[in-house]
Amino acid sequence: MNGICTLANDTVYDQLIALLNSIEVILGSNTPVCIYPFDDQIEQIKAEIVNRPNVFIYEDSASIQRWDMFMQAASPQSINRKYRIYGGHRRFCAFDNPFDNFVYMDADTLLMNSLDGVFQKLNDYDCVVYDFQFYHPEKVYNIESQKLFNVFEQQQLKSEIFCSGFYGSKRGLFDQEKIEWLLSKLKEGESEILYKTGDQPVLNYMFMRSGIPIYNFAYHLPDSEKTGSSVTSKHFEERDNILYDKGNRLTYIHYIGIPPSITEAVCLGENIEFPYRDLFLHYRYLHEPEKRPVFTAPSRSYSESPNFFQRIFRKLKLNLRG
Repeated sequence: MNGICTLANDTVYDQLIALLNSIEVILGSNTPVCIYPFDDQIEQIKAEIVNRPNVFIYEDSASIQRWDMFMQAASPQSINRKYRIYGGHRRFCAFDNPFDNFVYMDADTLLMNSLDGVFQKLNDYDCVVYDFQFYHPEKVYNIESQKLFNVFEQQQLKSEIFCSGFYGSKRGLFDQEKIEWLLSKLKEGESEILYKTGDQPVLNYMFMRSGIPIYNFAYHLPDSEKTGSSVTSKHFEERDNILYDKGNRLTYIHYIGIPPSITEAVCLGENIEFPYRDLFLHYRYLHEPEKRPVFTAPSRSYSESPNFFQRIFRKLKLNLRG
């Protein structure tokens, strides 16, 4: 069975609803979606998916614990120091269950197109991606480490590095034996080649160190056909709530760099501008347009002082509780 996976807790509730609605619009309401719990804060999500029979929360505690232990050993600083990405590695549970083939999408993405091409590629590859992370290897590996080039060939680093926010893969690629082997290599000193912390470097390492070929549409498609996916690209054109890159329909849009505190503040009525905001609000309020915020105050850019928006967000939350 094929399906879509994501990772969430109540902090990204608004983003998650927008994603689920975009999947419904593009693929239909029967598309199975599995949510891996970032942590235990999922009460809002549980209440919401009661009305979405195709969406369910992953409840295999043994699987979750297995990957928690793996991440603790592979990148202990990601857990011990309580970085904000804590829990992000639970997306790895997709390699256990529930789908034979899956596409993982971060909660801060929106689906813009069919995934048939991704699933078809999974007939020939065990990992299929679509992004330009390979232009920035320094966000995945420690490129100052000489050992990096002893572990991976230069061509691998130029073509296989990918963003962990969107990828297609398969169940069963990383059994306990493979996990133990990867950990042994990291303990032998290869941990120094990983970028500071987080699930993205570890996920790349898992595939690349295992010798699993990675197909990236962004690397292999002709320039006339490939599209971007990040909100940092300002040239996308919107038609009928779908984005196009120089006439080519995007597969997905990733609101990378827009923290959930910003989207939640916007949904609470604060007039904060961020790229493709109207598109996000369209999908967030697809089934409840009457609740879509109407902005009256002057707008501010999300790129202004983070401390300013943190104060706004706290004030909004306090007002709602009061």
